[in-house]
Amino acid sequence: MSNLFDLSGKTCLLTGASKGIGKSMALALAQHGGKLVISSRKIDALKQTAEEINSIIGEEKVFPVAANAGRKEELEYLVNETRRIAGKIDVLVSNAGVNPHYGPMSDISDEAFDKTMATNVKSNHWLCKMVAPDMEERGGGSIMITSSVGAFESSLHLGTYGISKLAVIGLVRNLAAEYGPKNIRVNAICPAIIKTDFAKALWDDDTKAKEAIAKIPLGRLGEPEDLQGLAVFLASSASSYITGQAMTICGGGYMWR
Repeated sequence: MSNLFDLSGKTCLLTGASKGIGKSMALALAQHGGKLVISSRKIDALKQTAEEINSIIGEEKVFPVAANAGRKEELEYLVNETRRIAGKIDVLVSNAGVNPHYGPMSDISDEAFDKTMATNVKSNHWLCKMVAPDMEERGGGSIMITSSVGAFESSLHLGTYGISKLAVIGLVRNLAAEYGPKNIRVNAICPAIIKTDFAKALWDDDTKAKEAIAKIPLGRLGEPEDLQGLAVFLASSASSYITGQAMTICGGGYMWR
């Protein structure tokens, strides 16, 4: 039982991993023995994150590879570089996402709508298809895709983003059904408001923050570190009988979702 959360010998690929939730999950996976390739668009930020995590764990286990998650050819490059650097992929954390529009859906441009759907949904479909053969060859694997509690309700300001994240849950459930016979597990991670730069518009205002906290039984907003345990759990054999689920991290604010 002591090896239940051990990721030694596992190759992990994380997108959207230079800061915030992705960075926090990367640290946790590395601390539990995983060998990681982390990715985002900007190599300088990635290098800094990799150096920081490697310094914390005391060895070089995290490697940066820049790629734009919305471009198929760059994702292909990312997957091939991961295999070259760290080996065939056992764990995918597809965390990259965008929200180019804040406001009513009636005001969103076609360009912003298409970008949201392409990056938040289609790119996850591409990436899962690319890594699944590695996992099948290795006898199984784990895929996590970041969704959001925005998938569970309407919004006057984040409508298109919420639609894209609901589509992510649909994607996860279908892939879980398709890949299950190959022992590949696919789950969605659905954070509520987490205090990151990405969600700053939702928490960096005292009034909005107090209103949100009032609805949360644990009485606080989430921190990036709150995602660490779930990432390790889903990556490891501890979750070997869990697939097709939307795991909500919300401090109790979204019970029964």
